[in-house]
Amino acid sequence: MAKIKKTKNALKAERESLARFYRFLPTLELKKQQLQSEVRRADGEYREKMAEEAELREQLKTWVKLFSSDIDVGSYLRLVEVRTSTGNIAGVNVPIMEETVFQRAPVDLFQTPAWVDDALEVLQQLVRLRVEQSILAQQRDLLGEELRITSQRVNLFEKVKIPETQEHIRVIQIALGDAQTAGVVRAKIAKGKTAAIVSGTGAT
Repeated sequence: MAKIKKTKNALKAERESLARFYRFLPTLELKKQQLQSEVRRADGEYREKMAEEAELREQLKTWVKLFSSDIDVGSYLRLVEVRTSTGNIAGVNVPIMEETVFQRAPVDLFQTPAWVDDALEVLQQLVRLRVEQSILAQQRDLLGEELRITSQRVNLFEKVKIPETQEHIRVIQIALGDAQTAGVVRAKIAKGKTAAIVSGTGAT
């Protein structure tokens, strides 16, 4: 424990610190709860997008099996742009998915199987889902990092700062009480000596 000044001013400062810690702690705990909820939300949405992707991939596999073809469906589709914005969730700036912009090459209906159009739709959805997963993963990671920092602060207040300050207050109060008692004793002794001198019974 660091050296503590055992003065009334030090006691006042420690009490103010304790009051401040108690005032900030509920805010930190509330933020921690909000962040926990948002991390769960982002992770849940991420897993949902993964499940959607797995389901679509199964559909795409079925079509490819039905038609023996060397057609590269991906060559007809290009992701041009991913548009995002910045949102604030529980005090954390995170990317928000807005839109995915694709460029599709024209399909020759006479040269390609009928399923190609449907496959392109599914492929576009797959790419969009991948982008959405990436955005949600970023959200989850940013919120998770803020949750880690906030949890550390809550623990610091609960397990270190508040008990430490309470102990400082206890030590200072004891020291001030002892000093006050000693002062009273000294005053009584001095008063007794003075009375003795006045009455002529004490040493001169």
